[in-house]
Amino acid sequence: MSTSQPQLRRELTKWDLTAIGVNQVIGGAVFAVPAALAASLGGLSWYAVGLVGLLAMAVALNFAEAGSRVDTTGGPYLYTRAAFGRFAGFEVGWIGWLVRVTSWSSVVNVLVSALGYYWPNLTSGMLRATLISSVVVAIMALNIRGIKQSSFVLNALTIGKLTPLAIFIVLGLPHVSPSALEVQAFPGWSAISTASLLLIFTFGGYEIIPVPAGEARNPQQAVPFAMIAAIATVGVVITLAQVVALGTLPNLATSNTQTPLADAAAIFMGPGGAVLMTVGAMISVAGNNVGAALSGSRILFALAEQGDVPKFFGHVHPRYRTPDVAIVITCVTTLILALSGSFVKLAAISAIGRLLVYAGTCASVLALRKHGRAPFTIPFGPVIPVIALAVCGAILLSVNADQLQRGGAALAVGAILFLIARRKQ
Repeated sequence: MSTSQPQLRRELTKWDLTAIGVNQVIGGAVFAVPAALAASLGGLSWYAVGLVGLLAMAVALNFAEAGSRVDTTGGPYLYTRAAFGRFAGFEVGWIGWLVRVTSWSSVVNVLVSALGYYWPNLTSGMLRATLISSVVVAIMALNIRGIKQSSFVLNALTIGKLTPLAIFIVLGLPHVSPSALEVQAFPGWSAISTASLLLIFTFGGYEIIPVPAGEARNPQQAVPFAMIAAIATVGVVITLAQVVALGTLPNLATSNTQTPLADAAAIFMGPGGAVLMTVGAMISVAGNNVGAALSGSRILFALAEQGDVPKFFGHVHPRYRTPDVAIVITCVTTLILALSGSFVKLAAISAIGRLLVYAGTCASVLALRKHGRAPFTIPFGPVIPVIALAVCGAILLSVNADQLQRGGAALAVGAILFLIARRKQ
């Protein structure tokens, strides 16, 4: 991109990047999955949460090393492109953007459903469309206005979602029944596989931390710090939340409750505790909306900045210094998917999409080491990248046929778009 064009402002600190990661991982799932995990694993569930947190850290360390090599916007797209060429990088960037708009479309509908619990009329017809449109347009305007404003809102929402969880954990731990945490019987492989896949995606979202590196101060140090800090934070929070839910809510494994944290909070905090956790869940969903818009638009901007889509998509607002065209296109696409319900059909690509992003980054760490030592280098040589790639393989084994088919179709569409873009150059 020509240097005469306005450049993105470097406003994000390492703590802002950490908040972006925490915000994306701790979404609505952490408030709902404890019951499903207990149903599959029983007393083993809280051990499993901690173990998957460690595996997520293994993958995150690869993002930290790869991220320490670059100071521009793009994240996994840039690492894969540098290591394996333009086509591989484009596929990671394309499907990364598609996963972002799909997940945002889903999350904004979750927000509508949550509000619909109190105001049922909001879940259908013109009121639903108006609410979804208002949310998306407001987030679009916020993102265009400036990265500093977006990060301020994200930081506030991150604090807003962590505070109820911290209260739940601190007040709930003294009420935990130790016997409820005991492993009564070792679950079968099917239950382990189901719970593992659920946990892997519960911990998903941290991969967006390095995407806005082009708007971060000293990103080669900030990205590794944020990757490690975010996973450490969410690992502790999600594990302790599972402990409290499992240890305070009787028969959690057979309850079939969709609101386990709210139900557990009501036991040791009273009705106000349930309200607190419900509000926390809604703040979490709102935070995911803002984070998805920020990360999705930056992936599209990066594709344009590197010349893999028309440069028009990489336009920078002359006053606000934000990728305004990429923001508008990302938000409008999300709005169309959210209103039409098409995101449900596209949701199956999430498994393949994240697998591609994780595996591409982990493999790029090994490939890029041939070009010299990174500013942040994972210890123990190739051991941790290989373990992380094995985790990616485990995800692949858990992917069903529909996810494989739809993910493959998304990659095929990406290949066609890549060939069209190359022919026009």
